[in-house]
Amino acid sequence: MVAGLTAAAVVLPKAMAFATVAGLPVAVGLYTAFVPALIYGLLGSSRVLSVSSTTTLAILTAAELGSVVPDGDPAKLATATATLTALVGILLLAARLLKLGFVASFISLPVLTGFKAGIGVVILLDQAPKLLGLHVAKQSFLADVVSLVQHLPATSLPTLAVAGTTLTVLVGMEWLKPHAPAPLVTVAAALIASWLLDLGAAGVSTVGTIPQGLPSFSLPDPALAQALLPGAMGIALMSFTESIAAARAFVRPGDPPLDANRELVATGLANLGGALLGGMPAGGGTSQTGVVRAAGGRTQVASLVTAGAALATMLFLAPILSLLPQATLAAIVIVYSASLIQPEEFRAIYHVRHMEFRWAIVAALGVLVFGTLQGIVVAIVLSLLGLALQTAHPRVSIIARKRGADVLRPLSPEHPDDETFEGLLILRPEGRLYFANAQNVADRIRALVADRAPRVVALDLSRVPDIEYSALKMLQEGVRRTDVTVWLVDLNPSVLDMVRRAGLDQELGLDRLLFNTRAAIARYRELHPRSAPD
Repeated sequence: MVAGLTAAAVVLPKAMAFATVAGLPVAVGLYTAFVPALIYGLLGSSRVLSVSSTTTLAILTAAELGSVVPDGDPAKLATATATLTALVGILLLAARLLKLGFVASFISLPVLTGFKAGIGVVILLDQAPKLLGLHVAKQSFLADVVSLVQHLPATSLPTLAVAGTTLTVLVGMEWLKPHAPAPLVTVAAALIASWLLDLGAAGVSTVGTIPQGLPSFSLPDPALAQALLPGAMGIALMSFTESIAAARAFVRPGDPPLDANRELVATGLANLGGALLGGMPAGGGTSQTGVVRAAGGRTQVASLVTAGAALATMLFLAPILSLLPQATLAAIVIVYSASLIQPEEFRAIYHVRHMEFRWAIVAALGVLVFGTLQGIVVAIVLSLLGLALQTAHPRVSIIARKRGADVLRPLSPEHPDDETFEGLLILRPEGRLYFANAQNVADRIRALVADRAPRVVALDLSRVPDIEYSALKMLQEGVRRTDVTVWLVDLNPSVLDMVRRAGLDQELGLDRLLFNTRAAIARYRELHPRSAPD
C-alpha cells in the first residue's frame, strides 16, 4: 500500500501532464491512471509493472488525434480518443490470439534508442511554448522551431517564473532524493501559489475546470476506425514494447516468469476498458515502475492502490486541480521526457558498431522529419533492413585441422600451421540459408572452388539450422551443374528433411551424405590414400 501511494504521487501528476501532451483535458490523464491500472493489476504477469499513460504514447496519440480532429472540438476529440484507445486494445488482443508476442522484438535496441530520442526532442519542443506562456501553431518540426524563436519576445514573465521554479524543484529533488514524490510536491506547491498569488489573473494559464466524479461512459465511433487504424497499430506496438521492456527491467530472482502473450491480454483489456471510461492509450512505464519497486512494491496490490488514489482524486480533488498552472504540467513533462534522450546510449552503440549507430541517428531523424507515427514505420523498416543486411552475407569458412590434434576449425591467418587435404575442400556456411543470402553464399562457394580446384567439396551444414526453398533449389542446381563431386556433411534434422523432400539425397546417393566432417576426411583419405595433409 505504501508503494502504491508513493507511485500515485508520481503517476497522477505525470498522467495529467501527459494528457496535455496528447492535446486532451487533464481529467483524461486521471481516467488513464485509474481504469488501465486497475485492469492490469488484476490480469498482468508482472508483479510491479505500473500501467498508465507514457511520454511516447502521449505524443503518438497527439499526432493521431490531430489528424482526425484538426479543429480540437471537445466532443469529437472524446469520441476519437475512445475509438483510438479501443482499437489499440483490440489490436493487442488480436495479437494474443495470433500469438504475436514476439513482434515486440522487431524493433532493435539501437533503432529504439534513436526513435525515443527523436520523441524526446519533439516533446521538448512541444512543451517549450507552455513554459514561456506562448501560443505557437503546430506545423513541421523545423517550422515549429522557427516559429518559437520568432515568438520569444512575447514571453510571459510570470509564466516563465512559474516554469523555472517548477523545473528547479523537480530537478533538485530528483538529484538529492531519487524516487521521492517530486511531481506531487511541485503540484502541491504550484496549487498553493496559484491560489495565494492569483496566478490566473497575472496571465498564467491554468488547467481550468476538471469534471468531478466518475468518468462517463464513452462509445467508440466505428466510422473513425479506418482512419485511426494505422496509427493505432503503431501505438499498440509501442505500448506492448514499452510494457515488456519495463516489466523485464524490474524482474527479481524468485518472481514468476513474464508471459508475453498474457501481457498482450492484460494491456489489451486495460486499453479497452480505458476506452470505454474516457482514458487514452496506456502502457507500462519504466520510471513509474521503478518508483513502485524502490518503494518496496512486491505485488500488483500497489497498482490497485494507485488506481484507488486516482479515483479519490477524481471524486474529491478535481476542483482544487483546476488552479494548476499549465507551465507546471509542462515542466513535469519535460523533466520526465528528457530521459528519453540518452547520449551515453548513442556513445555506447558507436563504440561497439558504427552501423547500428547510424541506424539510431536515422531513426531519430525519421521522427523529426516525417513525424512520430511515420517514425515508427521508419524504425521498423530500419530494424528489418538491419536484420536483412546482417543475414545477407553469412560467413562461409574453409575448415582445416589443427596440426597434431583432432581439432577442426576455420582456416585463418591466426593459425597458419593448420592442415587441409589435397583435393578436398571443406566449406562451412553459417546461419539460415534463404532467398536473401542464397546467391551470396553460392557466389562465395563458387569463388573458393575456382581458387582451390578440389576434386571433392564437402559442404559442412552443421551451422545451418534451416534451408529455405529458394536456397535449396540453388544448391540442387549447383550440384547438377558442377564437375566437382559434392558431399553434404552433418545435416541438421530440418535441413535433412528438406533435402529428402526435394529428392537431392537420391541424386547425390547415400554415399555422399556423411555423418560429420571427420567422417568426410576419413572417407576422402580412404578413396585417395595418396593425398597428404597440406
